[in-house]
Amino acid sequence: MTKNSMSPTGSPWTGMVPVDDTALAVTDTGGLGIPVLYLNGQFATQGYWRRVTAELGTGWRHITYDERARGRKSKRSADYSFEAAVRDVDAVLAARGVERALLVGWSYGAFVGAHWAARNPDRTLGAVLVDGAFPYDWLDEAMEQRIRKMFRRMSWFLPLLRPTGLAPRMTAEQQADSNIEIGVISRERELGPVLDGITVPVRYVVASGTSLGSRGDEQERIRAGLDAVTARNAHIEIGAKVASNHGAILKKDYPAIAEAVREVAALDHGER
Repeated sequence: MTKNSMSPTGSPWTGMVPVDDTALAVTDTGGLGIPVLYLNGQFATQGYWRRVTAELGTGWRHITYDERARGRKSKRSADYSFEAAVRDVDAVLAARGVERALLVGWSYGAFVGAHWAARNPDRTLGAVLVDGAFPYDWLDEAMEQRIRKMFRRMSWFLPLLRPTGLAPRMTAEQQADSNIEIGVISRERELGPVLDGITVPVRYVVASGTSLGSRGDEQERIRAGLDAVTARNAHIEIGAKVASNHGAILKKDYPAIAEAVREVAALDHGER
């Protein structure tokens, strides 16, 4: 592990964290504030969180990282599965010496955060899930073909964006496979029990309107799957329903996300 600081809780740190057959680019602001681990969207980068971290300020310990083959520095891997993404949470927290953290996940990262929180209640202060981790059966054969067609169409220009870190260093087929896998994980019979098993405070910040690849009111119908979850599990609430859409929520409604983080942190009475 490369580093430029002396202590996991000291000065700001930037470096590479090895895990499995790859290494992840990690940034840790350090300090003694509550550790907040940010989990990116499926093909997004840690830079997307800059407005949220700025809104929360320096009283928190912000830890961000780029998933496998995302961003400019994280390395390629033979495994881009969802389970690999969950393992990466363990690797980053262990590398930074964090025993217990508050998780904030957007989109794909919300699924990762929900699964990790359900599996590690003693290590999770709480979670803020941003427009993701909605249990809904949206994947069928027609949708799978639509996803594969969309990524094939995008494949010609994605290589042009990779040097900038704006597109993952994954093939179109790998990206489609990842998107389809999250459709399986989203199914009510798959995700419902995970959410029902969460025993730490969770607040959802829910967007409005469409997302990339959705049509009509598809996304709003998917979001409606959350209602049954909040009715069953008192630990989970909708903290805010905001006006911006899925893609713009971190840019336009970062104050609502930051407020949800503060609310979850205030509910914790354990030792960090």
